Amino acid sequence: MTQLTISKRGHHMPPSPIRKLVPYAEAAKRRGIKVYHLNIGQPDIETPKPVLDAVRHSDFRILEYSHSAGNESYRKKLVEYYKKVCIDINYNQIIITTGGSEAILFGFMACLDAGDEVIIPEPFYANYNGFAVEAGVNVVSITSRIENGFALPPIDDFEKAITPKTKAIVICNPNNPTGYLYSKEEMETLKSIILKHNLYLFADEAYREFCYEGTHFSAMHLQGVNDHVVLMDTISKRYSCCGGRVGAFITRNKELLDTVMKFAQARLSPPGLGQIAGEAAVDLPDNYFDITKAEYKARRNLIVKRLNAMHNVFCPNPGGAFYAMAKLPIDDADKFCQWLLEDFHYNDQTVMLAPATGFYGTTGLGKQEVRLAYVLNLDAINAAMDCLEKALEVYPGKV
Repeated sequence: MTQLTISKRGHHMPPSPIRKLVPYAEAAKRRGIKVYHLNIGQPDIETPKPVLDAVRHSDFRILEYSHSAGNESYRKKLVEYYKKVCIDINYNQIIITTGGSEAILFGFMACLDAGDEVIIPEPFYANYNGFAVEAGVNVVSITSRIENGFALPPIDDFEKAITPKTKAIVICNPNNPTGYLYSKEEMETLKSIILKHNLYLFADEAYREFCYEGTHFSAMHLQGVNDHVVLMDTISKRYSCCGGRVGAFITRNKELLDTVMKFAQARLSPPGLGQIAGEAAVDLPDNYFDITKAEYKARRNLIVKRLNAMHNVFCPNPGGAFYAMAKLPIDDADKFCQWLLEDFHYNDQTVMLAPATGFYGTTGLGKQEVRLAYVLNLDAINAAMDCLEKALEVYPGKV
């Protein structure tokens, strides 16, 4: 009998570089070790009470399908939200998705054919790789570097990477995993590239509210590229609502919207309870983001200060999001992050980090870098940095 096989797509689907160390963390906890989770962007900021109350107090007898584009009431609310950040759209230019993840996948599926290429500055959000495999498209990475804080690579690097198969560029602003905040000038550079080569620009703006120096310049603010720009968004980080699984696919390109709607119809509808939460979130007071942003900025300042005070550690100051990338005096980030959980503890505590290798498309890059998500309170960050500092003193593979 012929043996059952797994698809090539299944074999090529990459495991999460962020979650692969979870079994080691769980084992450490069973040994009585406290683990500080700086490996994943799960905020400890409480989900706003009005958002949760909107779900708790919803009055309906049937949790039914919504419109495939999402509830009209929610889409109209989002128009109000975007107006506050100077993005002028109408509710028919929004398709609600199952998290920002589905928005990215819809973009890949609707804009690229199998074998086409999408350019992404590396290091990049690791799940872009997974979405590309699902859609059958190829990621072409161009390298941004820790030495200049992961600024946008030179335009020549983009030009060299573009081929007849190139159909889009993906930008995450502020960036995950680097925290880099792209300037208006850098976004205008991307505009010149997409116009010259007739490309889509996919803009992942999940962390728009969390900018600490400078202001956020959205891809939707670019003039003369309405058909080229696609905004992928989510409530996950903005309102500490990751489990709501509600995002949005937004573009002024009517043909693209009509195409994406077919994918949206095929999956029937986005999450009903999550849309109720998202609609309530738009009505939060304007100072909600002032408070949360101030908290994240204090955490950023602390973690960057602590890291750069360590021997032979370098951490550029991220302009946004809630991630920092650091270069450590170690031989191999994957081995080091596993060692922290398997073989190290300080006062019965250790720290869980994300090895940066999983955020690079180029093999061999990121071997000395880690990503830290400053999603814990200041006391926890201090304790985690105490652990990391002691670990670097005794790690067998230090360089």
